[in-house]
Amino acid sequence: MAALLAAAGLMVTGIPAAQAADPANPVVAGGDTDTPALVTGLHEEASATDSPADAARGHLKAKKDRYHIADTSAKDLASAGTQTDKGGKETVRLQQKYKGVEVLGGQYVVRMEKKSGERTVTGTSGKYFTELKLDTVTPKVTEKVAVQRAIGAVSAQLGGGLMTAPAKGDKAGEHKLTGKATGVTILPQGAGVLTRHITVTGVGPSDGSPVQQEVYVDAHSGFPLLQYSGIKTFGATAAAGGATDEAPATGDAATTAADQLVVKGTGTRYNGEKTEVNLYKDTKGVYQMIDYSKRAADSPYEGPMLSTYDARGREVAAASGRWPTGVNTFQSSTPDLGADYTDSGAVDAHWAAGKVYDYYKNHFGRAGLDGKDGSINSLVGVVSNGGPYNNAFWDGTKMVYGQGGGDFRTFSADTDVVGHEMTHGVVEHTANLVYAGQSGAMNEAIADYFGNAIDLEANHVSMDDPDAGLLGEDLCTTLSPRECALRDLNDGKTTAKDFIGTTYRGDNGGVHLNSTIFSGALWDIRQDLGAELADRITYRALSAYMTPLDGFTEGRAAVVAAAQELGVTKAQLKTVKTSFDAHGIVPGWEKALGVDTDTILNKVNIYNTGVGAGGGKYAVSNSNEDGSEPYAVWLGNTSGKGTPRLMSANNGDYNVYADTDGKTVVWADYSSSGVKIMARPVEGGLPKMVDGIGSDVSGLAVDGDYVVYTAFNPQFGVTNVRYVNMKTGKVGLVDDGRPYNVSGLASVKDGKIAYAKVAPGANGDYTLGVEVFDAATGAKTQMPVADSTKTAGIGQTAITDDGVFWIEDNDATDSGRAAVRRADLDGANPLTLTPESGGGSLYAYSLTASNDAVSVTVLPPATSWANETLPKLYQVAPDGKGGAQRVSCNRGDQVYAAADEGQRVLWLDGTTGYTNLVKRDRPAGTC
Repeated sequence: MAALLAAAGLMVTGIPAAQAADPANPVVAGGDTDTPALVTGLHEEASATDSPADAARGHLKAKKDRYHIADTSAKDLASAGTQTDKGGKETVRLQQKYKGVEVLGGQYVVRMEKKSGERTVTGTSGKYFTELKLDTVTPKVTEKVAVQRAIGAVSAQLGGGLMTAPAKGDKAGEHKLTGKATGVTILPQGAGVLTRHITVTGVGPSDGSPVQQEVYVDAHSGFPLLQYSGIKTFGATAAAGGATDEAPATGDAATTAADQLVVKGTGTRYNGEKTEVNLYKDTKGVYQMIDYSKRAADSPYEGPMLSTYDARGREVAAASGRWPTGVNTFQSSTPDLGADYTDSGAVDAHWAAGKVYDYYKNHFGRAGLDGKDGSINSLVGVVSNGGPYNNAFWDGTKMVYGQGGGDFRTFSADTDVVGHEMTHGVVEHTANLVYAGQSGAMNEAIADYFGNAIDLEANHVSMDDPDAGLLGEDLCTTLSPRECALRDLNDGKTTAKDFIGTTYRGDNGGVHLNSTIFSGALWDIRQDLGAELADRITYRALSAYMTPLDGFTEGRAAVVAAAQELGVTKAQLKTVKTSFDAHGIVPGWEKALGVDTDTILNKVNIYNTGVGAGGGKYAVSNSNEDGSEPYAVWLGNTSGKGTPRLMSANNGDYNVYADTDGKTVVWADYSSSGVKIMARPVEGGLPKMVDGIGSDVSGLAVDGDYVVYTAFNPQFGVTNVRYVNMKTGKVGLVDDGRPYNVSGLASVKDGKIAYAKVAPGANGDYTLGVEVFDAATGAKTQMPVADSTKTAGIGQTAITDDGVFWIEDNDATDSGRAAVRRADLDGANPLTLTPESGGGSLYAYSLTASNDAVSVTVLPPATSWANETLPKLYQVAPDGKGGAQRVSCNRGDQVYAAADEGQRVLWLDGTTGYTNLVKRDRPAGTC
């Protein structure tokens, strides 16, 4: 799973793709599979009378010594589709199952040719995991518990760094997410991990954006191991929720002789070009934006239809994965479409959808997005919270285009956006590259490549045009193409200087951030070999070689092999290889990424589980090298000296969210029966359960006798801070657990607990604040926030010997900038360390503090993905003097910072493409 999980560091074992010089003795991938990742140059007989899938399975069975696939039955090697091209080429995709349970990303491809009644195998490729050995009986965790844990995990990820209040009249937590169990799945880590696959949908808490997260919950402990977005967007924002699962009926289309299936209408595109569009005239004389022209003349009632729906005013959250209620196709009383159809983006969406269909049909003989001429649907003009939605996406069934706002037109205004989103559909029905990490970046890269190719062809633009490589360049009303474009295929990015390592918190592991590294290589090939040949090579690589978990190196191998299959010359093949070389896509490229930090632990296999530090010690969750074992808690020295010690029991549970004050280590033990809060002395002794709860937890912190953590309340959809006195056994909630009270982002010192809170008022409004709770006396002290009724957000707290620190946002219109503030423990002597606006202001997201320094995680708004928009660490003195300095100049994510003593701070760093535990003892300064 390296390609999928490398960005989050969940797994470190690579699966190299190798060209077999000798087909009888192919190079075999190492790690968690003995099955070769790529075999070419075969000419071996296969059954000509069996179905393609049976013939493919028969080949794999006959060559067991080569492929090491023990069970080739249809039960454990199920057909995932066959593509048959002109000339007799057959591409069979086989989905790996283990004891009948699907393996995520386990897909093997067999390429064959059938001519003159004979069939031969020409090659194979993909992932088949041979080391799986696990129990797949009924999971210990019920669907209900798995859904709750998945929702809690998504809520934690979406909640961000600041706690915000609901709008007046709303109730905290009422915009709850929902989860749907979709069966069990094996994550191919080591011997395999059985999970429940949960799809979580709903609305984002801050911006009304749609949510559709695919979450994999360990079936034996209930810990959410992996989550990524199921939405493939053009831009950076995430994109689910809705009213109905089915597409609305299109009236009585194609049912009576009175219908006119294809009427030539006219419309004007955004660029002012008058164009012909295919419409359908129903029996009532209404012209609908339905294109039946792609159907064969001798079968007018069979084949694809391209429908464009009017979704103006419909919330984007109701348009992903489901259909808004009452939505209809764009309709007109005449075939001549007026200005409203131009301004809405309908003309461009409908016209461009036809161009995309024609491109794939004419160039590759492909029958629509699914290869079976299924219906192609577009929703145009969705909004977010009643305002602009500046994005577009493919949700697995249809294209959705945002209305746009500010300088942006409706997102169907640019042909390459339409081509991009529709190509996501093609990718889904071919290689199905998982939308996370390197495989997700390749998914984006191929969508960009073909979206751009279609745009250039449809609009008669030469590749010599200086703006030919831009994507989204026609979306703006006033900006120049280069100012408007969201990406540029000709940006020259390489792995060595531009690859950005990021966790799944950001951009699904870098799917947009890193896409142009791969698409740039494809663009160079297109420039040098010409459009026709380059497009054929790329499509063949996608449709016949790539499989779901391929990374950059395997993607390169697929393109090279496809070029060889298509008979390129030696010079042309050298051009293909040189293009990848120039973009740094070569075997072992990950090893060349440098850092300015001290690495304490390499390739930490953790997902969203944090780091704790204090008293010269650190506590962190980790797994074995391939990530297959449940996470255990390890304790080490923050100096990096010595060998880490295992603190949690090897009990098959997931032990996560560890923290230490240098004397005690605490963590959450996820088991099928609930979540146990565990503690163990640093100097020796057995682990001890100090508390237990049934729902998700996060943010554990320990100091002296006290443990605090944030617990998710599924009844009200809110969080509450819970505390435990390990000496007396007393357990309580800082906010008494009253309905719709929300607390979180807690810290503890000497029995005093600081936390952010949201409390309902008498008039239906909410107040935000920071409070310090004395666990010994029950007394509460309010910290001096600027105005609790107007505060837009309160962020993470940190409490030290002589003060309380927190993040405070008092202006919701400044794109996320927030102040870092402090006060004495009694609320006196308030001080602003970094201002909310002006010089020295930060996009403060989270913080951690020692007595000598405050380390602030900064997260700028991601209007476009770049190194500068990823979380970075800054440090400021407790009195604010000297301003903030960069802690590290590393490229990539810098997350889950934990202050130790002095200025030393530890964090999880994604620069290398893996998640490493690193530290610095003092700031780097400026970068």
